[in-house]
Amino acid sequence: MVTPEKPLSDGEDVDGELTVDQLAARVGVTVRNLRAYSARGLLPPPRMVGRTGYYGREHVARLLLVREMLAEGYSLAMIERTLASAPANASSTTLALHRALLAPWLPPEPETMTGAEIAARAGVPEDSSLVDRLPELGLVERLGDGVLRVLDPALLAAGLQVVRLGIPPDSLIDAQTRVNEHVREIAQTYVQMFVRTGWQAFVDAGAPRDQLDTMRDTVARLQPAAAQAVLAAFRTEMAAAVGAALETALSRLEEE
Repeated sequence: MVTPEKPLSDGEDVDGELTVDQLAARVGVTVRNLRAYSARGLLPPPRMVGRTGYYGREHVARLLLVREMLAEGYSLAMIERTLASAPANASSTTLALHRALLAPWLPPEPETMTGAEIAARAGVPEDSSLVDRLPELGLVERLGDGVLRVLDPALLAAGLQVVRLGIPPDSLIDAQTRVNEHVREIAQTYVQMFVRTGWQAFVDAGAPRDQLDTMRDTVARLQPAAAQAVLAAFRTEMAAAVGAALETALSRLEEE
């Protein structure tokens, strides 16, 4: 039987390696939950010696972050997406920074539905060829038995609104594919701007803990500011494009 230990605070670290029981006790979670987190890929694999797994500092760091995010109301699915691109051996400081920079940009929780349900929401007949194109956009993943995981429900909802206006779904998918390419460029532009300015200074200073809150606040403010800037520019360009198209169309009517 393992003697319960005092749970680690966010600033503490672990010396040596721990068994699964010791790790659970050290961080303050149950072994059952720890195994559930491992099954979801929230923890890197332990070092195996025979049939016994041994856990180190990187596992403690991950569990501390999972515990913190759960306390803040994040679902396991959101935590899984947040940690998916984090280094397996990241320290608690690195993980906290990774979470602070990435979490504000993640889309809403994924939803599951069928192609028939998507068609019904759009008000169009079910068409398997259209559903087959949705993974091209990175919008859905197939789960089997006709069930789809919608990775960005907000984007799907916006697309369905356009389809309900009478735009053919195929035409919308073609247009959205091109839009995604331009949005990817815009995202890279903002990220590189951030890297060259605040991020580089933070790294050059050795990523001090006392500046982490400032970095987190900067990213939290950058997200809505960037979105507003893109929307404002889009409105201006959309007005110009609509005006030019109307001028051409009206000129043709006058000629006829």
